[in-house]
Amino acid sequence: MGNMTQKTELSITGMHCASCANLVAKALKKAEGVREASVNYATRKATVRHDAGVDPATLIAAVEKRGYGASVPTRDDPERQARIEREEYASLKRLLIVSASFSIPAFLLGMLFMKDGILFSGYELPYAAYLLFLLATPVQFYGGAMFYRGAWAALRNGSANMDSLIALGTSAAYAYSLYLVFFADAQMQFFEISAVLITLVLLGKLLEARAKGKTSDAIKKLMGLAPKTALVIRDGKEIEVSVDDVAAGDIALVRPGGRIPVDGIVVEGNSSVDESMITGESIPVEKRQGSEVIGGTLNTHGAFRFKATKVGANTTLSQIVKLIEDAQGEKAPIQRFADRISAYFVPIVIALAAVTFCVWFLLVGQGFAFALSAAIAVLVIACPCALGLATPTAIMVGTGKGARHGILIKGGEALETAHKVEAVLFDKTGTITNGRPEVTDIVPTGPLTPSQLLHVAASIEKQSEHPLAESIVRCARERGVRLEQAKGFSAIPGQGVTATLHGHAFVFGNKRLMEGHGVDLSQAQERAQLLEAQGKTVMMLAAKGKLVGMIGVADTIKDSSAQAISMLRKIGIETYMITGDNARTAAAIAKQAGVAQDHVFAEVMPQDKAAYVKRIQQGENGRPRKVAMVGDGINDAPALALADIGIAMGSGTDVAMETGNVVLMRNDLRDVARALRLSRLTMAKIRQNMFWALIYNIVGIPIATGALYYGTGWLLSPILAGAAMALSSVSVVTNSLLLRSARI
Repeated sequence: MGNMTQKTELSITGMHCASCANLVAKALKKAEGVREASVNYATRKATVRHDAGVDPATLIAAVEKRGYGASVPTRDDPERQARIEREEYASLKRLLIVSASFSIPAFLLGMLFMKDGILFSGYELPYAAYLLFLLATPVQFYGGAMFYRGAWAALRNGSANMDSLIALGTSAAYAYSLYLVFFADAQMQFFEISAVLITLVLLGKLLEARAKGKTSDAIKKLMGLAPKTALVIRDGKEIEVSVDDVAAGDIALVRPGGRIPVDGIVVEGNSSVDESMITGESIPVEKRQGSEVIGGTLNTHGAFRFKATKVGANTTLSQIVKLIEDAQGEKAPIQRFADRISAYFVPIVIALAAVTFCVWFLLVGQGFAFALSAAIAVLVIACPCALGLATPTAIMVGTGKGARHGILIKGGEALETAHKVEAVLFDKTGTITNGRPEVTDIVPTGPLTPSQLLHVAASIEKQSEHPLAESIVRCARERGVRLEQAKGFSAIPGQGVTATLHGHAFVFGNKRLMEGHGVDLSQAQERAQLLEAQGKTVMMLAAKGKLVGMIGVADTIKDSSAQAISMLRKIGIETYMITGDNARTAAAIAKQAGVAQDHVFAEVMPQDKAAYVKRIQQGENGRPRKVAMVGDGINDAPALALADIGIAMGSGTDVAMETGNVVLMRNDLRDVARALRLSRLTMAKIRQNMFWALIYNIVGIPIATGALYYGTGWLLSPILAGAAMALSSVSVVTNSLLLRSARI
């Protein structure tokens, strides 16, 4: 039992920056029994892997001890999180309004009516310094209270975060101004700098919170689909109950324009259902008795009753929301780089600010005010927030965009690996093809018309359970052909059937059956071989020793398959096909789909498919490459697991959630190329974000220290440093949001 591990998720509150997330992760890792812990600042979620038996209360206590809040997510957690986000946004807005109402007059007063002001410096307002003190103090201790709380929490843990930088910088400016005005009787002061800095940081936080909220729009929209109530039939009466009270087996009623409350099977009525928010497919799906319906989808017209099959956390909608939340909570490998930098960044910055002050004041001999201004600029501009937001915001937008198109990507690691894929291996049956035989050709060779030939064949096969028989009966019903009851039905395993219809004895089956009954096949030999060369199974109908017709049956290629393979080729990805079918059928399907004949693996047993994945991974000339396997997620499980990326085709209701890294809800093969393109676009955004976050610090910090002062006269004021810092975080989140409008 000691080696067994469990995964616990926690919702975290009170985090202000990426450094806070590192603090929480560090606290969790120190808890007894914890193997691994990661905290996502953007999603406010912690993922903890620990020994079996570790109480979540222990983990919560470890977080709370560090001054942050934690709770185990419940079913209504997304709504609770949304409420917390709204409250935090409202609180930030209130703080900003109060701070701005004091800091703007302070800024104008400092710039216009002080001895060292930029404008009207000839006129000095009496007691201006004392007035500035009165304006700056509420901002420092009301607007800046959250930074003091965060800095104190970090200090108690022997660490530092973004709050430490802001609190240290503004407190230094405020304290020095107090000394100058009240004890040195000097008019020189920094009151307006500390007040404006706090206001700018609050503005940046507000804009960041607003933009960050948009990155989780996909989950919010999906959660909004779930109806709160359902109409169920109990004791013969229609009663409205909470959707949480619907039990599996209940009969529910859905009216036109209503949302389906839970997953189920239609038992009465017909309608069309808009499933676009679940599957991404815009065309409404016809529903009749026996059809499956998905909770949260919209009934467009017609009323029907259905039997509830999946309720609560088991519904497709709940599973999808959970999948996206897990995906957005997991870190991509590229984020570890940012985490390592953020962990050491703040202490290094504080040390650099101290060195900047000492060099200017003690070595160069500049005034105390000059040295302090440079040190404050260093503290403020070097905030690592942009770096902490670079990866998670892009992953949140990327996975959300995928979900809106029916592409479910399981986490940052899958997203990062997918962009490196060079080859895709497709399973044939149910993936490239529709997965069920269909009648493709009806060829009379005697007096019967095509309709009469289908009537006889379907009437005979109506009593058979063979998949080929089902396809012929289905074709007849779809074409409105009337079926009759045949007599003397007899099935001959591996060959076909015999029966009597309208007083005539018919034989219907393969070539072996015809030869066994002495039927002359010479006149139809050429046409039969042509159909077989196209990968079709030929069923022959004979009466009185003569062939009267043939029916070609095949597992037909999906409409989207050829286009999907063409799309992959255009983005430089090689395609392969694997099947247990014979080589001739495989070659015919591959030709229709556009897969090269030397990239087709036929007559492969399900358990051997993984070996072919390995073979493609090894590549030519010994150069390994990343391979994606596309299958139905059932008999392809070993191959999907071995592939670098497993892509499972989902039916929309019975999704292979546990198999593969990507689930395609629409069963549309074109979504394979879209998923890979989405991963490339997301990784490009992450790299752009990382570049701008790092380059901003690489360029900004030297200017803030005054390293360029003697050559260029450039010296960054703390106010400009604060504005730049706020802008960097907002720009990173905004850049991630641009993914929402990208074409995939």
